[in-house]
Amino acid sequence: MKIEQIYTGCLAQGAYYITSNGEAAIIDPLREIQPYLDRLERDDVKLKYIFETHFHADFVSGHVDLSKETGAPIVYGTNAKPEFDCIIAKDEQEFKIGDITIKALHTPGHTMESTTYLLIDANGKDHAIFSGDTLFIGDVGRPDLAQKAAGMTQDELAGILFHSLRDKIMTLADDVIVYPAHGAGSACGKNMSKETVSTIGNQKVTNYALRADMTEAEFIKEVTDGLLPPPAYFSMNVAMNKQGYETFESVLHNGLKEIDVKDFEAVVEETGALILDTRTAADFCKGFIPQSINIGINGDFAPWVGTLIANVKQPIILVTEVGTEEETVTRLSRVGFDTIIGHLKGGFEAWEKAGLETDYVNRISAEQFAGEVNIQKDKIIDIRKETEYEAEHIEDAYSKPLAYINDWVKDIDPNEHFYLHCAGGYRSMIAASILQARGFRNFTEIEGGFGAIAKTDIPKSDFVCQSKILKA
Repeated sequence: MKIEQIYTGCLAQGAYYITSNGEAAIIDPLREIQPYLDRLERDDVKLKYIFETHFHADFVSGHVDLSKETGAPIVYGTNAKPEFDCIIAKDEQEFKIGDITIKALHTPGHTMESTTYLLIDANGKDHAIFSGDTLFIGDVGRPDLAQKAAGMTQDELAGILFHSLRDKIMTLADDVIVYPAHGAGSACGKNMSKETVSTIGNQKVTNYALRADMTEAEFIKEVTDGLLPPPAYFSMNVAMNKQGYETFESVLHNGLKEIDVKDFEAVVEETGALILDTRTAADFCKGFIPQSINIGINGDFAPWVGTLIANVKQPIILVTEVGTEEETVTRLSRVGFDTIIGHLKGGFEAWEKAGLETDYVNRISAEQFAGEVNIQKDKIIDIRKETEYEAEHIEDAYSKPLAYINDWVKDIDPNEHFYLHCAGGYRSMIAASILQARGFRNFTEIEGGFGAIAKTDIPKSDFVCQSKILKA
């Protein structure tokens, strides 16, 4: 028996590849399926089942394409109603893969079809669970995402999750390994650990939601407290996972189409496409095509695209570092952005060489900022998360998280100058590009963000550990 966790950092997502005696199973696969096909061929095994723990909201799974390519059936849990052929597993239904058994444990609460898969080894011993978004390391799945579909409140779903955890998962032996679908950074929970593997026993000791003396009322209160609104693209990804989608190969083919400099503006005008520049903040600030939005590929790219662009059907034209086009299209497709018209041939350098109009962002160093800012008079906007701001911030700075820029941008006074920063410069450049695309030029962005600012003598609030804020 072999278990491989295939972890994708950008999405903080874990897929699982399991083999036993010539057969294989894959749990919660990503959109692009070629890596799985390569593994199957390398190991000379037949894919017997594709297991889905639930209808994912934060990414588009590869289940449909993988089933078409291999002939392996898709398995969902009780209450799932997808619009394609699959097996709907009954609670405790068993599936044989080589010498091992996978048992479906219906564990609703995060969603009503949520299912945990228990792996029983060749000796009949419970070995591991693949818990999806029911149980994370240090947290549990948020119960507010499926309210509309379930016709329930988040408190009602949290109550169901309480019993799923206590009746189906906490009854397992302490040495059973826990393999979750996500880790720290995912929006599917609020306090996940950076660790991606644990045990039932360890989680009983360290996971706040699995306290032995916890009442249902306490669980509901703690699990629902402090939940941020889910990104707008979540519901669209759920729909794609339920209904099916365009093949990844087709999306990649379209995205890799080259658009010549001389045709670029006409294509943007004709398609209504958004220009997405995926270069680094350092390169983008020096020069970019006017109206471009910068979300760098070398960061939490896909989640920020989903959060800020939101509509997965929005046509997009890419401006990338030459050679990163395929990676960019792949990562966009993972979160359902399939309407990629193509990319600028030769990248921004080709645009610049053609002598066409460019724009830039007014960026200064933290040292220059410290030398010119007047804390009592100047406006400073901190776009980090609330927890980052509460942990420590510049004295008198305003907290305006990037995730909500589409809401707070309307309150910006175009005649009042302000300074803009995040933690390291990645998010503040995203914000700067959005602001300039909407006509605001009355700001200065700070290179290096709070990490650099903290090294200066600018007055700051007292530091409070973020973990204490999250648990408060």
